[in-house]
Amino acid sequence: MLVTVVENAPPRLRGRLAIWLLEVRAGVYVGKVSRRVREMIWQQIEEGIEDGNAVMAWSTNTESGFDFMTLGVNRRIPVEMDGIKLVSFLPENDQQRE
Repeated sequence: MLVTVVENAPPRLRGRLAIWLLEVRAGVYVGKVSRRVREMIWQQIEEGIEDGNAVMAWSTNTESGFDFMTLGVNRRIPVEMDGIKLVSFLPENDQQRE
């Protein structure tokens, strides 16, 4: 199972993702694809995301049962601890609070 979420993605990238995956909500794509197709989709996201951001999560044989990658500016960043990938939050900017 593969889940991809994009924010602020250009329409051409969203259309390209819809070729391989089902868009179940705005910017949320799911599907079952091979590793090779998953890597090709991620390459398409890297080339087309522009100022947006993306996360891709997929089932795999790890302790947690899944793995994920992120791209673009976001407060949530992946951090690996003891072989398990977790999510850390960056501190908020003073400007974001106002």
